[in-house]
Amino acid sequence: RHSQRFFKTGEGQYAAGDQFLGIRVPTLRRLSRAYKGLGLAEIVQLLCSPIHEIRLLALLLLILQYQKGNATTKLEIVGVYLAHIGFVNNWDLVDASAPKILGDYLYDKDKSVLYQLVQSENLWERRIAIVATHTFIRNASYSDTLLLVEILMNDKQDLIQKACGWMLREVGKRDLETEITFLD
Repeated sequence: RHSQRFFKTGEGQYAAGDQFLGIRVPTLRRLSRAYKGLGLAEIVQLLCSPIHEIRLLALLLLILQYQKGNATTKLEIVGVYLAHIGFVNNWDLVDASAPKILGDYLYDKDKSVLYQLVQSENLWERRIAIVATHTFIRNASYSDTLLLVEILMNDKQDLIQKACGWMLREVGKRDLETEITFLD
């Protein structure tokens, strides 16, 4: 019940109909380490679950496999992530996975997929686009973050405004002058 209120699952709210088991994140992290060798097909099955925590477990597994994977594995995991992006459908799922999978992969590559996602009608796809840039920020690359924030500046969704503010704060922690210049 707490998770359903916390994640706004009521009718007309952003996570309407999402189901929860009440499993805490530390437990899911332990499970992901215990099952880190699970096959990609099985992880996709978990990702397609109607249960929120099972989707989070799937994303934690993808992150672990991505981090340990070679270039081929990383590309495959990014493909799975993008093919099943509709299941990355709440702020915690986005925030946990977008920088560590999509952001990490795109850091030194063409970022056009972020500019496609930021134009989406889907709240979560727009949030994935901006939050993925957290990896860029950590590596002192701010231009894509600032361009995406500019695109999202008038977005009506508070979860997009919060994500943009978060990324701007992260830029400012590393390069206050760049942040101030952008804000001015």
